[in-house]
Amino acid sequence: MSRAARITAVAVLAMLALQLAWRLWLAPPTQAAPWTMALFFSLPILPAAVLVLLRHRRAGFWGALAALLYFCHGVMLAWSEPEVRGLALAEAALASVLVVAASWDGMRARFAARRARRPAV
Repeated sequence: MSRAARITAVAVLAMLALQLAWRLWLAPPTQAAPWTMALFFSLPILPAAVLVLLRHRRAGFWGALAALLYFCHGVMLAWSEPEVRGLALAEAALASVLVVAASWDGMRARFAARRARRPAV
């Protein structure tokens, strides 16, 4: 397992933990039951977390796909709700780390292939 894959796996599990901790303990919602909101906000990352635990190679793809939603959510809340700005920025930062880590090996392979095809001067 590459370093990027390990970072991806940790980021997926950290995103799941952040969603659960946010809704259940750090800033529970007042309008709905905290456990329903925790379940609702954990659903997008849950398939990736299961794939990480199974050590499936596609876990990073599904985690990065869910991270796009979490990034948008984090940026929106950081702008609109000052009381949860720290959590929202943490969500956006973690989502960014997840997308970059999940893409790292593929981008490195792509650019290495491009350098290999370039004629020597």
